[in-house]
Amino acid sequence: MWLLVIQRLRGGAPLEAAVLELLRGLPASFWPKPCKRIREWREHGKSPSSHTGAYNQARLALPLSIVQQSCDRIFDELVPQMAASQSGEATRAFLLDGSSVRMAHSPALCELYPPGSNQHGEAHWPLLRILVAHDLRNGLAMRLEWGPMHGPDAVSEQELLERAIDRLPGGSTIVGDANFGVFSVGYAAVQRGHAILLRLTPERARRLAGEELRDGIDRCLVWKPSAADRRSHPDLPSEACVSGRLIVRQVQPDNGAAPFLLALFTTLESSQEEVLELYGKRWAIETDLRTLKSTLCLDQLTCSTPDMVAKEIDMGIAAYNLVRAMIALASEQSGIPPRGYSFTKVRRIVQTFAPALADAPNPLAAKRIFDQMMKCVQQSKLPRRKRKRPSYRREVWKRGATFPSRKR
Repeated sequence: MWLLVIQRLRGGAPLEAAVLELLRGLPASFWPKPCKRIREWREHGKSPSSHTGAYNQARLALPLSIVQQSCDRIFDELVPQMAASQSGEATRAFLLDGSSVRMAHSPALCELYPPGSNQHGEAHWPLLRILVAHDLRNGLAMRLEWGPMHGPDAVSEQELLERAIDRLPGGSTIVGDANFGVFSVGYAAVQRGHAILLRLTPERARRLAGEELRDGIDRCLVWKPSAADRRSHPDLPSEACVSGRLIVRQVQPDNGAAPFLLALFTTLESSQEEVLELYGKRWAIETDLRTLKSTLCLDQLTCSTPDMVAKEIDMGIAAYNLVRAMIALASEQSGIPPRGYSFTKVRRIVQTFAPALADAPNPLAAKRIFDQMMKCVQQSKLPRRKRKRPSYRREVWKRGATFPSRKR
């Protein structure tokens, strides 16, 4: 499991990189106790092979249930620890969003997660639809929920949330964009004791308000399911409803675009300004997704079986939360918000110092290494840009050469 984390911290490094990390000298605690190979290595200098076959077999034999329980336990233990050490956020809010992940083209994955198609024919890559839920303040991520993006068993982001909502910490506030601003999401959250702050489409907000939208609306009302909601969720009880507030505010975008009306539905009792400020922080989930997909390279998985897809994603989230925990500790010491640190730089620090920290001969040496590690983390603050970056003249790039399509 640690080697899976190492691969992800190195940006999706190949199996060979993990095996070399093992042979480079991981601590004795990383090895199984009654290991004949390691005893021979230490006593007689017979180094194990650097081939990746044994590591690949170990990854395949690793039970998926153990990986899932480990990922959940890391999240469940870190969330209360980080919440107890941080102040300034009265509400524990989780930001929701959906995305997609490409996988290797293998028969098993294509059967379970069919590729999409358009007017030009069938696509090549199997696609996975994922749902992410991240803590607003420190960025900790709950274990992802996913399903097919295409085919007869395709799932929506709302359905994925209904599957994953029981794993959210109790009493959380769920913040979602208009894709989650539907009755089923709000009802499922309220039934489990969560507060909601959801953006509504103009049409849905207009039907809910019973009038044309205008700036300044802040009205208490009861949201009841429509006929379409009941058709898609026939198990909804006849008395199903959600009591909350509809807030409408005219917003002027920073990019100079035309102003628009923002419609929000919430069960929070905060002031209108506090609700709008909370929703304004939803953009953080976009940068978190970029970190997961670009920095940790979870946008394209290379494994070829459904079980290994699940293991790679879960261990990727474990690696992500490990880095976020280090950032949260640095934030506690400095008072700088956790999102004021560079995730990419802290990831490199964790990747470099973690084996040495685990291999420390005594607590004093471990503390010395950890202090050096935290000093480097404190030097990973993001720059404060007082003004926008200067614009540059756009260039027109010529269209690249075209190649003939592959004949089947």
